[in-house]
Amino acid sequence: MFTDRYDLAAEWIKGSDFTLAFTGAGISVESGIPPFRGADGLWAKVDPTVLELSYFYSHPLESWRVIKQLFYEFMGKAKPNDAHYRLADMENKQWLHAIVTQNIDNLHQMAGNTRVYEFHGHTRDLRCVDCGRIVSTGEFEFDPMPPTCEFCTGLLKPDFIFFGEQIPPKAYESSFDSANRAQAVLVIGTTGEVMPASMVPANAKENGAKIIEINPEPSLFTDRITDLFLQGPATTVMNRLYAELTESNK
Repeated sequence: MFTDRYDLAAEWIKGSDFTLAFTGAGISVESGIPPFRGADGLWAKVDPTVLELSYFYSHPLESWRVIKQLFYEFMGKAKPNDAHYRLADMENKQWLHAIVTQNIDNLHQMAGNTRVYEFHGHTRDLRCVDCGRIVSTGEFEFDPMPPTCEFCTGLLKPDFIFFGEQIPPKAYESSFDSANRAQAVLVIGTTGEVMPASMVPANAKENGAKIIEINPEPSLFTDRITDLFLQGPATTVMNRLYAELTESNK
C-alpha cells in the first residue's frame, strides 16, 4: 500500500526497466538561469529576434553581442543544483537511464549524468557556417566580434538551435527512441509549450509509460498526459523523491 505520492513515484521508478527524465528551463532556475518564457523570462527582457537564424546571418554582430552576454558571460557561470545532482545520483544507481533536455546549459553533464540527449543543442561548441569546423568554447576569447573561423574566416555560430533551424537528427532520433523504450518518465521544469520537444513525453505516454511531472504549477502536460503530479520547486521535489527511493531500497 502506498502512503503518499512520493512512495508511488518511487515504486514506478523502481519497477521500470527504462526510466527517462525530460527536462526544461525550470530545472535550472534554482541555478540562477531564468526561464525563457513568462513575466520574468528572458524573452521579456531580450528581443528573441536575435536568435532567429535569418537575423543572425544578416546582423551577426548585433546577434553575437547578445549571445555572448547572455549565454557565455551570464549563463556560463551557472552551476548544477540539487535537482541536477539527484538525477546524476539516480543514474549511478541505475534508477535513471537517459535524459532528454531542452536546455543548452550543460548542467546535467556537469552534475555527472552521462547519457544526455540535448534536443536543442548546447553552448560547448561553435560551428563555422562555411567550412563546418567545430571550435570548443572552453578557451575561446570571443574577440574580435563577431567571432570567425581561423581556417576560412567564416562566421562562427553557437552549436545550439536558433529559431528557424532544424533539430539535430541524432538528438531527435535518440530522444524519441528513449521515449519509445521508457516505462517511467520524469517531466521536470517544463511547461510543454515548445514543439516538437513536447512530443517526447507524449510519445512515451502513448507507448504506456507512467508520467511523473515535477513543476511549481500545472503545465500543458498536467491534464493531458501526467499520471502523478509532484508540485514544487525542482530541488525540493527531487531531494524528497531521491530520499524516498533510497529509503525504499533498504
